Amino acid sequence: MYSAKIDGKPTTFGTSGLLYRSNKVMYDRETETLWRQFTCEPIRGPLVDSGIRLDFFPVVITTWEQWIEEHPDTTVLKIETGVCPGSRYFPETDQGAIYNSYFNAPETMFPVPFRDDSLETKELVLGLEIGDSFKVYPTDVLQRKLVINDVVGGTGVVVVGSGSSQVARVYLSDGRKFNPLADGNSPTGVLTTIADSNGGLWSVRERSLVSEAESALKLARVPAHMAFWFGWLQFHRDTELYGGGESLEG
Repeated sequence: MYSAKIDGKPTTFGTSGLLYRSNKVMYDRETETLWRQFTCEPIRGPLVDSGIRLDFFPVVITTWEQWIEEHPDTTVLKIETGVCPGSRYFPETDQGAIYNSYFNAPETMFPVPFRDDSLETKELVLGLEIGDSFKVYPTDVLQRKLVINDVVGGTGVVVVGSGSSQVARVYLSDGRKFNPLADGNSPTGVLTTIADSNGGLWSVRERSLVSEAESALKLARVPAHMAFWFGWLQFHRDTELYGGGESLEG
């Protein structure tokens, strides 16, 4: 999820119909510049070499059940858009879903230049970029460990996962170490509270971790990117894999 403002001026984006390394290429309707969707940098047109990169926002992949429990006042995009009938939309796990067969096939639809067999081609990973450093966390690891304390690009972070879905959020840790609580889950299995090494409790929120002892004390959320392993590799060859030691570039 990116900001739709270019140098502070709002615009809208469309699909160019082009792909680059099996990734969507967008265009903005203000300047008709082409943008690489994965990193949201201009790749052709008036804004190339401008140094502009769209602001990156935190986002989470979750279930409607989990989201509405945590955010009961939320709004939702209607399925009946007037463009495509709502009956065409299926859960991604349904065989009738448009991309179901692709998600379950081992190979990519289009050729990609970079591959690495450290993980399966389409294994889902949470990708993190801090400064010039990149790191990925397999979602199945996040579902098992729930809370991961780590350092990326010299910055301490804590990654909070879920045992029941692909929910994963990253926060600054400010030197603290965190652990999951046996009773810190919501009824849908999402962590709502974690503890630091001193026993302090922290609420897991969308924008930050919030100390339950001192509500003004917050640790900011860090934007991260859920992607296929092969997709992340196309744009971050020098990435480090959690649990895998050095970066893949060596």
